Amino acid sequence: MKVAVQVTCINDAMFPDTGKAVFTLLRRLGVQADFPVAQTCCAQPMVNTGYLDEAVPVVRNFVDAFAGYDAIVTPSGSCAGSVRHQHSIVARRSGDDRLAAAVAETSPKVYELTEFLVDVLGVTDVGAYFPHRVTYHPTCHSLRMLGVGDRPLRLLREVRGLDLVELPAADECCGFGGTFAVKNAETSTAMGADKARHVLDTGAEVLVAGDNSCLLHIGGLLSRQRTGVRVMHLAEVLAGTEEA
Repeated sequence: MKVAVQVTCINDAMFPDTGKAVFTLLRRLGVQADFPVAQTCCAQPMVNTGYLDEAVPVVRNFVDAFAGYDAIVTPSGSCAGSVRHQHSIVARRSGDDRLAAAVAETSPKVYELTEFLVDVLGVTDVGAYFPHRVTYHPTCHSLRMLGVGDRPLRLLREVRGLDLVELPAADECCGFGGTFAVKNAETSTAMGADKARHVLDTGAEVLVAGDNSCLLHIGGLLSRQRTGVRVMHLAEVLAGTEEA
């Protein structure tokens, strides 16, 4: 199987350890994944704010960069959801039949990390070790757009040393929502404060999620309150081992 990793913009710019963790994890599981250097944005910010025409060259670059791969793995439910559900809208609007065909070929091969691990590789025990009390936040796109269900929880339950505690009101949005946090800052902050309070109610040391964008938002609120609670991407937890 020829596999590529779409690291995502936010991870490339702000959370490089997440991308590194994905490669560490996949290699441990016997997958020699590629990093196509031509990859850029998935076009989600443009599509979500109504700039569908401006998204066309970005979508075209995506399908060109990831052409020929059997699977494209990304540590982001948000970006996976964008590719699988929004690229076809952009391609149809463009009137470019070649682009539409390329999107139809590429988009179904994009997997959020936990989907790839559980559904494609067929594993839930990835050999991870993380001796901490953890709670998990299911991000909106992974929960609603992709329907990843309990895959992340199944993976976390197999991590040695990890004490997983349920997050109250877990399915409520954290308030980030990309540009929503900018355009509706007060509402976003209030939603984030609710989420942070629920995290504290668990007594967890670490909040885990599959999207660093949401963790950036919640983590900022937890940090400002000086709670001592860390945030970590799921890939980094799964990449951990006792030896490391």
